[in-house]
Amino acid sequence: MKKVVFILLLSVITMNSFYAQTLKIGIKGGLNYANLTDTSIKTDAITSYHAGLIAEISLSDSFTLQPELLYSTQGASYKNAIGEFKNELGYISIPVLAKINLNKSISLEMGPQASFLLSKKDEFNLNDYNSFDFSVNGGLGLKLTKSLFIQARYNLGLSEISKNAEAKNSVFQLSAGILF
Repeated sequence: MKKVVFILLLSVITMNSFYAQTLKIGIKGGLNYANLTDTSIKTDAITSYHAGLIAEISLSDSFTLQPELLYSTQGASYKNAIGEFKNELGYISIPVLAKINLNKSISLEMGPQASFLLSKKDEFNLNDYNSFDFSVNGGLGLKLTKSLFIQARYNLGLSEISKNAEAKNSVFQLSAGILF
């Protein structure tokens, strides 16, 4: 895990020297509306958050790569006759998005995401969580100024969160950020 973070940061720093005019680094954060799909029980979405670092590498006027390093909380809640139970999973997520710039303000964003489980608040009593989660992202970005942006994204989990449950993450994200 530490190697992945180190390699990502080293790559961004190295790219900065090669792409001084085309690389921007920034921060972002926002809200997650997360739920679990493919479950045998009905779950309700939870509202949580994500925050982290972002890099924007312009390869042309119409195409940009956007790797990110985020902390993201995901999960779901479940109600039964006894009460409500909440399942909250904390991940370090590394999405790598291809951005197609439709014009100077709007971009279409899509790409894979690798996530590593860091923490869990487990009221569902699901054991044997998978420490790795793979998903795909798709969404839209809007540049408000040269530095300020907002994004809306859907993250569809492709791997199951536990060996004991057929459940995958499903997250809608709203973000705001600034590039330096």
